Amino acid sequence: MSKQNPASIVGAKEMKTPAKQQAEVPYGTLDLLIMKTLETMGTMHGYAIARRIEQVAGDTLRLSQGSVYPALIRLQQDGWISTDWGISETSRKVKFYSLTKAGRKQLLVEVANWEKATALVARFLEA
Repeated sequence: MSKQNPASIVGAKEMKTPAKQQAEVPYGTLDLLIMKTLETMGTMHGYAIARRIEQVAGDTLRLSQGSVYPALIRLQQDGWISTDWGISETSRKVKFYSLTKAGRKQLLVEVANWEKATALVARFLEA
């Protein structure tokens, strides 16, 4: 069985610092991270969302635009986030993303699923 780096699945780039280990992000968790970021921080543009996730991860995770923006589009198509055009702090026209009411409900489901999955893995690791 080949070992695939989950961080590469969501478009994370490995940091080249020997002192820091690259955080591995399991496939499918980027949507959860984005929705939780929007719930916590409120309306944000895509670049700010990615930088906030990296900041919370302690700069051990680098997200590429090639992973963040497709996730934002997917979340918008699912009705879990909405978009509005606005002006960024650098005076550029950008899309701002917000969590919808349906997105808040879905976030609760995603968090519960994550907690169940991690509890299952923890049981095996403790056995």
